[in-house]
Amino acid sequence: MLRSLAVLALTGLLAGCGLAETGAAAAAGGVSKAEEVRQAKQTEARLQQQLDAANAQAQERRRAAEAASQ
Repeated sequence: MLRSLAVLALTGLLAGCGLAETGAAAAAGGVSKAEEVRQAKQTEARLQQQLDAANAQAQERRRAAEAASQ
């Protein structure tokens, strides 16, 4: 019971000085950064797939051109 009251009082003090709000803002910022990283990785993977497809297509065209020239 005493511990609960101490935690409640500490929370009230932190909320009064804005520290709790700062912590919440930092946590929210961390979540948005994590989302940015996730999206960047998805974009990177998508671009890599497009590059691989373009390289495969170019290689196939070279093979076709070589075969046609022989």
